Amino acid sequence: MTTVPVDLLSAIELESGAHPTHTILWMHGLGADGNDFVPVVDELELPPDTRIRFIFPHAPRRSVSINDGVVMRAWYDILNLNFSQPEDEAGLRDSQQAIEALLDREKQRGIAPERIVLAGFSQGGAMALQTGLRYPEKLAGIMALSCYLPLQQTLTGEAHHANSATSIFMAHGSRDPVVPMTLAAASRRQLLKSGYAVEWHEYPMAHTVCVEEIADISTWLKRVLL
Repeated sequence: MTTVPVDLLSAIELESGAHPTHTILWMHGLGADGNDFVPVVDELELPPDTRIRFIFPHAPRRSVSINDGVVMRAWYDILNLNFSQPEDEAGLRDSQQAIEALLDREKQRGIAPERIVLAGFSQGGAMALQTGLRYPEKLAGIMALSCYLPLQQTLTGEAHHANSATSIFMAHGSRDPVVPMTLAAASRRQLLKSGYAVEWHEYPMAHTVCVEEIADISTWLKRVLL
């Protein structure tokens, strides 16, 4: 494992083999950092001959309104507990640009976008949807865990056709006290109504991940990435 500085964001990188042919760019949730999902790599049990670069970027540090303005790693500010208007559009778009810069760097390192999965949990999952649906080149897939669709009102005008048919893996806990299931389900409905290919999973868990979810993620990754 190495900690790799990049121009806009720092990130932890893991490679399952020399000269990677695919990339999984995975964003953490509010208050965590890139280390959060590193242990999941071995649990995915992907084929031993795969050569995947896992990138776990650290979100910038910023003041978070719902946490009394405490500064922590966050992809954007959260202004209220029910995630209703207003949203931190400036923060969302700044982080979108930073994630796009990491995607562009992968292209420079020889990984075509159609061999890249954009993934995230909670705030990171919201960023995967925010960035992936607007990215101008086709991605292998978008993984959105325990999250919701941000800036819904702008998606129709900003979505890029390159990812109109890209597989979206959405998963949520039925006991999630942080991001309500109703909010995630509403996001799913909007995506389906807009014609996106959403694979939906729900589990009897809180705001976390579970063994069954990791197994489903593994199955999906093998299908869209390998």
